[in-house]
Amino acid sequence: MSVLVTGGVRETLIQMALPMLAGTFAMNAYNLADTWFVSRLGTQPLAAMAFTFPVIALLTFVAGGIGTGITTLVSHSLGRRDRDDAARLVTHGIALTVTFTTTVSIAGYLSIEPLFRRLGADTETLPLIGQFMRIWYLGALTMSLPMMGNGILISCGDSRSASRLMIFGAVLNVILNPILIFGHCGLPPLGIRGSALATVISQTVTMSWLLYLLHYKHGLLSLGVGKLRGCLASWRRILVFAIPCILSMAMMPVSAGVITWITSRFGREAVAASGAAARLETFAFVVPMALGMTLTPFVSQNFGAARVDRVREAKTLSTAFALVYGSLVALLFFLAAPWLASFFSGDPQVIQVMVTYLRIIPFGYGMMEVHRYCGFMLTGLHTPSSSLALNMIRILVLLIPLSWLGARFLGLCGMFAGRLITDLTVGSLGLTWVSLRLRSARV
Repeated sequence: MSVLVTGGVRETLIQMALPMLAGTFAMNAYNLADTWFVSRLGTQPLAAMAFTFPVIALLTFVAGGIGTGITTLVSHSLGRRDRDDAARLVTHGIALTVTFTTTVSIAGYLSIEPLFRRLGADTETLPLIGQFMRIWYLGALTMSLPMMGNGILISCGDSRSASRLMIFGAVLNVILNPILIFGHCGLPPLGIRGSALATVISQTVTMSWLLYLLHYKHGLLSLGVGKLRGCLASWRRILVFAIPCILSMAMMPVSAGVITWITSRFGREAVAASGAAARLETFAFVVPMALGMTLTPFVSQNFGAARVDRVREAKTLSTAFALVYGSLVALLFFLAAPWLASFFSGDPQVIQVMVTYLRIIPFGYGMMEVHRYCGFMLTGLHTPSSSLALNMIRILVLLIPLSWLGARFLGLCGMFAGRLITDLTVGSLGLTWVSLRLRSARV
């Protein structure tokens, strides 16, 4: 029997989510460590790294989308007890990831200078960008495969290994960064190239460990050219899920850019305050993210096993957790807003804006997390287009228009209220959408 279809729903979700909590903290530490160590080199290298973020984020979205497609289908196959189909999907999914990443890496490597010139890099920053990105492109495959494989490990009920992979990679990256950047242990200082090399080395070790687990521990990776027969058919199945997921993730930086543009009308103090508050949000969402990462494989596997009753229970439990956790964080932020704001800035205007932000927007955190969970569940229920549509409604129909209208007529408070209304509305819509999908599913 598939591991996610047995045992109590509450106990299974907790056993899957708890190990992922440390892993999500570790993944957040990855970019933070890179940025902090490079910042010790000065403003120019830090600016060069900032230019690389959009390109790296785009490739990360694509790799994440492919990984979601593979994870969803593999979970469903395991739920149906069709292990051969699961192994075929993993093998063909890795081939798809390798093909895509290799193609993009070659194209990216050859177009570094013209691409980053178009993104606004000047002649002083461009050489530093080239130093970083040439190494990063050569090791891009080591980034994309672990992103794909972690979800598969969760599908197998092996979230502990997935978490260990994430933690080990982050720790190794932190250790290697100062050694390679500044030149310790008898090595020459490599500057910004050292940061890229530290990332590639740590991800290479993680990737090797992942492939070992998939092949030897779980028997889901088949070796040999003959095992690649039927690749195109598997790729089509995977892309049905991957494309909506990629589009959904790509909308996040676009919406962030638009909201920043609206905020900029109120001055740089407002932008600085909103940016600092957004970083606090990211930290606050690490805990519910651990549960969110497990929902798609759990739902898909139980859907494959025709255990819709367990999916309904998971929806109830995850919704309750999101609302309770979101309410506690909102209360904490409301009470601690002045202290938190003064921690980030000594500017009275920045503090005032940040306090206003932290006393309005967090009261929608619970329903915002419900919205995210509903997106994961809709994907697990094999309706990825519904998950994309839900996210598009949030950003294009609600968030951007309401934020603009609120800013236009009520100032910053109105803009923040627009975000609050958005989160409350889209969370309710997501719950309704998932409930209707479950009602139409076979019992």
